[in-house]
Amino acid sequence: MVNLKHKTVFITGGTGLIGSHLIEALLTQSPHIITVSRSLNPHSYFMAQGLHQQVVHIPLDIKDSQSLFELIVKYSPDYVIHLAAQPLVDVASNHPLETLATNIMGTVNVLEASRRTAGIKGIIIASSDKAYGKLQKKNYTETDPLKGDHPYEVSKSATDLIGQMYHHTYGLPVVVTRFGNIYGPGDLNFNRIIPKLCRAVILKNLVRLRSDGTFIRDYLYVKDVVDGYLRILEHIDSLVGEAFNFGSPENLSVIEVIKTIEKILGKKINYKILNTQKNEIPRQSLQYAKARRLLKWQPKHSLANAFTTTLEWYKQYFS
Repeated sequence: MVNLKHKTVFITGGTGLIGSHLIEALLTQSPHIITVSRSLNPHSYFMAQGLHQQVVHIPLDIKDSQSLFELIVKYSPDYVIHLAAQPLVDVASNHPLETLATNIMGTVNVLEASRRTAGIKGIIIASSDKAYGKLQKKNYTETDPLKGDHPYEVSKSATDLIGQMYHHTYGLPVVVTRFGNIYGPGDLNFNRIIPKLCRAVILKNLVRLRSDGTFIRDYLYVKDVVDGYLRILEHIDSLVGEAFNFGSPENLSVIEVIKTIEKILGKKINYKILNTQKNEIPRQSLQYAKARRLLKWQPKHSLANAFTTTLEWYKQYFS
């Protein structure tokens, strides 16, 4: 097992939802953490938890290949975790050039800098369930083809394949992760359903749904995502070249998410279906038998026991 004490971990996008919770967990093992992000929200989980005082944070756009290379060479990390991305489907549709440049060439820049830096023992690349595209099957497995057909989905298919390419061609110790819809304290993308519902509950707003409410996804709590990353890091020497799905038994439509939260709260949520979303994948679910078998991982949280904690964070945020 990997001992992270005094090791150097370089994280892109460490101030985001996954990154901030991952850094919080990693700090208990006393590594030296460097993280880069394009911007820093003063009200983010990263700042609210004081993580900026415990790590080296450097403002950087991962499209800046030379600056990224210089940083990775300077800090010569033991491990690289690549989380930075343009993460929103609707933004990708409206701004494909920026999304493709960030998600595809940003990934190339991280991996190329890693290739040119000696001593890196492991690299984890964040892909997505969206990388599979619209497969006509109930559960996606790691051996299914990556067939994104719209800007965001294609960017994640490419991210995934580029990570695998750098392993197969250059022998980089890459592991790829694919997650469903992630929620939890600190997600400030309010066009996502869980943050949108939290805001509506707190501010007593009407929830406007971009979709028709029938799109189905896995809903995965951020602490379970972090657990998956930690398990990969612990055993990364034996996992290089692998890709892992991290899914959830809570495979729900948007309307089912709303009904579940209404039940948790004991009150109705007012919502309006706009049905303006285009090019969305109707249904996705990730089979995570491989993660269960090789990593002994499975989700420990559900909306029933994690939504209240999530909502409490947003209450503090909006106060």
